[in-house]
Amino acid sequence: MKQATIPVAFTALCLVSLTVGVNRMSLMALASFSDEAWLTLTASRLPRLAALVLTGVGLATCGVILQHVVRNRFVEPATTGGLEAAKLGILVALSVAPASGALVRASLALGFCFAASLIYVGLIGRLQVKNTVLVPVIGLMYGSVLGAIAEFYAYSRNMLQSMQGWLLGDFSKIVEGNYEIVWLVLPVVCAAYAFAHRFTLLGMGSDMATSLGVSYRAMVALGLLLVSTTVAATVVAVGAVPFVGLVVPNVVALKQGDNLARTLPSVALGGASLVLVCDILGRLLIYPFEVPIGLTMGGVGGLLFLLLIVRQRR
Repeated sequence: MKQATIPVAFTALCLVSLTVGVNRMSLMALASFSDEAWLTLTASRLPRLAALVLTGVGLATCGVILQHVVRNRFVEPATTGGLEAAKLGILVALSVAPASGALVRASLALGFCFAASLIYVGLIGRLQVKNTVLVPVIGLMYGSVLGAIAEFYAYSRNMLQSMQGWLLGDFSKIVEGNYEIVWLVLPVVCAAYAFAHRFTLLGMGSDMATSLGVSYRAMVALGLLLVSTTVAATVVAVGAVPFVGLVVPNVVALKQGDNLARTLPSVALGGASLVLVCDILGRLLIYPFEVPIGLTMGGVGGLLFLLLIVRQRR
């Protein structure tokens, strides 16, 4: 897809997302100031659209940051243990303070995710893995250990069934007053764009980045903090949404290269567009019922990733 067509496609998807739903909301009803139509728009459709866009933008951005930090194209929070660590943090928050709000849960999820990410990056650096495939494989093994700990913790406190329900990515419960935590993604994206040039230098390795005046460890810590904030906010608000941070940065890099200062807007809009497509597809497949985006994104994202692998081999 050409760079100029991405904003057009994104705008069209936003308009389609606003019109798709069980409750009919026509332009005539909005023009006549129908209370029901305006309530549907302001309390449900617009919050859902905002959550969709922010989730897609945030996950795609944190995926490309993580890939530059680890220097591997096949990593994202789902393949580095980040999602499992955030899940464990939320479980701890729910067991220690059951009445805690979204901000408390997100704070604990952020702390667990940040600590797990630091351990993973340190482990990869110490092992000095040269094989590109082994890096995400180690991350998947590491995530499996964290996931097992989280599931045992949930099982021991009779929370396993509820955990499986809220962890699956789902935007159907997004309404006004029940999604605002995801706005934390906005300052994360702004910070990522402000430090885009330095994150690009991280992808060249510690020696090269240091020789060009970048504090390598400080930038790695900042990158992991931005990633952890995004993961925590999105998991608390909508659950786990896979493949966005893996597929979109790779597609954009194939077309536009690795300079984040130039490609980050395309990565952000591409992530938002992919999430919108999968959400609209989930709302239409078994209309008037809805397929959670965790399932549609798993299918679409997995297929796109396989196509990328086949194309690179050719």
